[in-house]
Amino acid sequence: MSEPYSDRGNKDRSITKSSSAGGTMTQAPERDRPDTSRDGGPVLIGDNMTGGYGGGADILHDCTIAVDSGEIAVIVGPNGAGKSTAMKAVFGMLDVRKGAVRLRGEDITSLRPQERVAKGMAFVPQTHNVFTSLSVEENLEMGAFLRQDDIRATMEQVYDLFPILRDKRRQPAGELSGGQRQQVAVGRALMTQPDVLMLDEPTAGVSPIVMDELFDRIIEVARTGISILMVEQNARQALEIADTGYVLVQGSNAYTGTGKDLLADDDVRRSFLGG
Repeated sequence: MSEPYSDRGNKDRSITKSSSAGGTMTQAPERDRPDTSRDGGPVLIGDNMTGGYGGGADILHDCTIAVDSGEIAVIVGPNGAGKSTAMKAVFGMLDVRKGAVRLRGEDITSLRPQERVAKGMAFVPQTHNVFTSLSVEENLEMGAFLRQDDIRATMEQVYDLFPILRDKRRQPAGELSGGQRQQVAVGRALMTQPDVLMLDEPTAGVSPIVMDELFDRIIEVARTGISILMVEQNARQALEIADTGYVLVQGSNAYTGTGKDLLADDDVRRSFLGG
């Protein structure tokens, strides 16, 4: 099997930095967070999560999802496997009744989603992920609502990542194609300068050409040092770009490994990748 993304690697952290007036990239203001740089653990982990929505039955059962700094972790599995539920559990959108979610070693299980954003997490839902009546640029500005610094350098970095958005920056997001809306949604999330970017089925409903382009952009984001946690329906293509893959079945971990190893696993290929 060819490896079209074999040149991956963290090259530049520019998307997580802000620019001074002289154009030199400087580190964005530090968040109030513990120093866990020496603990050797993942930057984000949902550890042995069991839980569900409200007072309903458990959907996740001792499910563990983690992503290391600057890496891409992909969650795949059949319909109804709990993929998006696991993502939402990590982001605080449902009750984790057992287990814990930790960001850079800090237990954030009890934090609300907006509090997790302030700590460096960004989440892009599958649908209803743009403000359709606002322009592209206004959508990006909305992504920086928590920031107190100059956002213009980050916006330029988003435009460099998604050049079509620069061309359409004055156009209402509701007039864009599905793939372009996804770029707006990802760009708005990047405006928060996250440490972890979470994407729920980013290529749903787009053409194969647009899917490949989105995956290329996701790789570029990971190269800047941002960790990517992604749920994806196009399992084979997603595992090709994944550092780590999680195959879920009925809310539990069925297989875990590198993307390359899962693609080479006969059971995974036969059961989840169409042979």
